[in-house]
Amino acid sequence: MAAPPVNVPFIEPEIERELLRAYIDSAHDGIFVLCDEMKFHVANPALAAWLGISEAELTAHGQRVPITELFGLAATQSLFSRHFDAALHGEAVRFEAEISPPRGEARWVEIGMNRVRLVAGDLVIGILRDITERRMLQTALQHHASHDDLTGLLNRREFQQRLHALVDARQDDAPPHALLYVDLDQFKVVNDTCGHQAGDELLRQLGVRLKRLVGQHDVIARLGGDEFGLLLHDRPVDSAMQLAESLCETVSGYRFIWDDRSFEVTASVGVCAIDSDTVSAEDVLSSADAACYVAKDQGRNRVQLYFGGATCKGKRQEMEWVSRLQKALEENRFQVWQQHILDLKGGTDASGGHVEMLLRLVDEDGTIVTPGRFFPAAERYGLMPAIDRWVIQHLLLESHCGHVHAEMARRTATHCAINLSGASLNDDKFLGFLEDALRRSRLAAPALCFEITETVAVSNFGRVREVMQHLRQFGCRFALDDFGSGMSSFGYLKNLPVDFLKIDGTLVRNIVDDAADFAMVEAIHRVGGVLGLKTIAEFVETEAALERLRDIGVDFAQGYAIHRPEPLPAAG
Repeated sequence: MAAPPVNVPFIEPEIERELLRAYIDSAHDGIFVLCDEMKFHVANPALAAWLGISEAELTAHGQRVPITELFGLAATQSLFSRHFDAALHGEAVRFEAEISPPRGEARWVEIGMNRVRLVAGDLVIGILRDITERRMLQTALQHHASHDDLTGLLNRREFQQRLHALVDARQDDAPPHALLYVDLDQFKVVNDTCGHQAGDELLRQLGVRLKRLVGQHDVIARLGGDEFGLLLHDRPVDSAMQLAESLCETVSGYRFIWDDRSFEVTASVGVCAIDSDTVSAEDVLSSADAACYVAKDQGRNRVQLYFGGATCKGKRQEMEWVSRLQKALEENRFQVWQQHILDLKGGTDASGGHVEMLLRLVDEDGTIVTPGRFFPAAERYGLMPAIDRWVIQHLLLESHCGHVHAEMARRTATHCAINLSGASLNDDKFLGFLEDALRRSRLAAPALCFEITETVAVSNFGRVREVMQHLRQFGCRFALDDFGSGMSSFGYLKNLPVDFLKIDGTLVRNIVDDAADFAMVEAIHRVGGVLGLKTIAEFVETEAALERLRDIGVDFAQGYAIHRPEPLPAAG
């Protein structure tokens, strides 16, 4: 039996046109209709306002205006023309472009276009959506990811990426390049005498002076603390040595004034050539670093060329750390510490159910050493899986974890965070060991949350995703640590099975006084919420910062304002 006819209300064509026009005119996005010559047939009020010209002028009979004339930028005109041609041939197109109309305001827009087939000829209808605010935030995030907040110079991560690119692209017959590793000699005196604010100002001022020494195509970065790196393009060694000597003279001739005190600052510089004998970017950086240490040992305020001799090689500090770490593992001289995490929405105090496990090294003289000092060497020389194994053994395995389990039970822990390194994630033997530990552990797997840094996740995306999905079978959860420190896009988050975003502490630390940092934290939290992820703010050091995070709606907070790390209670 045929279906009964559906009664569709009849709408007069004139009324239908009026309704369509009313919809177009009320839209907040710009809407246009163009002929095959890209000339206007329709421009709604929003678009006309953006372009600074009325629809009547745009669509005047015999004088219709081509849309590209109003974009201002030649690159945008060319880009639009290519996409318009694709739309005219039946493709649905969407792209982003910057427009700078002669009468309107410059802005970034997302443009979508589709073909409309008519008897009288094909037309193209398009929508322009203002994305200026998003692009500005994206630019700010990208700048933050690649630049040092204090000096405005490139940061270590970006410097290393450019060094890798330069080394990978070198050719045997091309001119050599050079790397300068600069370490200030009296920075600690300024810091200890006048405080960190003075030290920060010294770094800012020296950063400006060092930047004046390099050429247009050279690269300068703050590598960390009081260390700087200069990447010199097309510079033979003798020219690089001359520039390094000039750098030492510039620094030594500078007087830093703070609270009527004058400080003389000098620099030690290590120089390493990048030529056909270069093995890798890591080797170049390590060699220049070693040469810099030689310059310090020989009296400071001088330049040392890395020549591959025993003196320079003997100063590779990472190798010293390798033997120290291996001995510490053999002698069981690591400790597990804990730091409480505050639930900002659950009303519990910081002694509740959320805690991160932290690693400390007890040096041979009894000094407690934080991971920031030995992790770089451990990562570079492949010791992280062994260190991660030690942590897992002392947290999860039956023979070690009695006091850990008791502490977690006492505090009814529902979230016990453990950090995993990139090297361990790529080690099948380590993952087999971890799976066995999870099966044998007295700690419930759903209470375990493994933290993986954003940098590791992005650089090993496929492997990290595979590992996460595999360990989720045990009920484990995951946090993306240091989120915001190196992001270029939020897109990969949709494909990673994470539960928590730990907002990088460099964004959180100045959230009270820095509007850009506040906006970035807010944006990360908002995106996390859309994806169903909980957010954790790291490095919360003041009550004021804590209140700002509550205003944003961040879920958890961690830092000295809440709880200073402390050792786990001793066994027994």
